[in-house]
Amino acid sequence: MKLLFTDLDGTLLNNDSEVSAGTKDFLERFLAAGNRLILSSGRPRDSILEVKNNAGLTQPGILLICDNGTQVYDCDSGRTILEKRLPLSYVSYLQTEALRYGIHIHTYRDDAVVSPAEDAEIRFYRRRIHLPLIVSPTLTQALHEGPYKMLAISLDNPDRLEAFRLGIADWAAGRIQSIYSNSMYLELFDHSAGKGSALRFVCDYFRVPVSDAYAAGDADNDISMIEAAGCGIAMANAPDRVKEAADIVTRLDNDKDGLAICMTELLGSLS
Repeated sequence: MKLLFTDLDGTLLNNDSEVSAGTKDFLERFLAAGNRLILSSGRPRDSILEVKNNAGLTQPGILLICDNGTQVYDCDSGRTILEKRLPLSYVSYLQTEALRYGIHIHTYRDDAVVSPAEDAEIRFYRRRIHLPLIVSPTLTQALHEGPYKMLAISLDNPDRLEAFRLGIADWAAGRIQSIYSNSMYLELFDHSAGKGSALRFVCDYFRVPVSDAYAAGDADNDISMIEAAGCGIAMANAPDRVKEAADIVTRLDNDKDGLAICMTELLGSLS
């Protein structure tokens, strides 16, 4: 059995945020051969499920790594098999600091995104993430339990976002990770989580050696997964730091079935 861990945006999805016909054909053949597909994203669970359902990926053998590895969800059983949540006190601290730096920050319930305001950042974010919106000036007042992650956004000032990241660095040590999923999005989640640790968990869960795990991505939050896998794959459209972490770089980008073609070539060379 082979395990394919793949990021969504910029990796499995094309530039229209869809799974192309060519990529879907590869995934169907991969699953039919008795392998498992693990959709691994910074997105929340319901957003990944929307992508999965829109692509018509209804076969058994699919799992989700959600919110940068803080939740692992087994689609076959319909249950969460791993979760790591942030304490509510962390949510309060991070909201206070984000306000001090003039940075938008939001968080999540299992059924919605929770934002302090319906501002330009949350409207931009929800162009792709179609979760219901709850507006709560104090984020913790809308939460029933600790969230899986928070997301800080700066649409036009990456220096300010980086200043926020550096400003919380001492506090964050041993508490949270702060990793970019793109130049505008700073992901904030449990320090022991991440796509790489989730990959190792899934391999142990199915008793599959890491050497039989393939992991593909295009952004900083994919690096731990790419490094953890037996075969780490960076997309042609990934920045150099992601490519440097990988064993293989695809010949084609995410808009030209780069991952599907690369995997077909790799599996075709294995007997």
